[in-house]
Amino acid sequence: MRAVITVIGRDMIGILAKVSTTCAEANANVIEVTQSVLQEFFAMVMLIDIEKMNCELGELQESLKSNVSGMTIHVMHEDIFNSMHRI
Repeated sequence: MRAVITVIGRDMIGILAKVSTTCAEANANVIEVTQSVLQEFFAMVMLIDIEKMNCELGELQESLKSNVSGMTIHVMHEDIFNSMHRI
């Protein structure tokens, strides 16, 4: 099972480190990351393996929001992400 994390906001030092550390603490394995910085704005999409995660997705999202302040962060199961982006 996998989930998608999106992070958007003003660029600052350590965003990727904070997000990946929070995932590691939840026992979620980072599979793939793509990120861009457009002038002062940061955008990242991360695919994580949640098979052995030790919390619920909602709890992970709340942890991410508290550990990476000032960013818009969403965490959703891969099935929901795929359903939302189907034409």
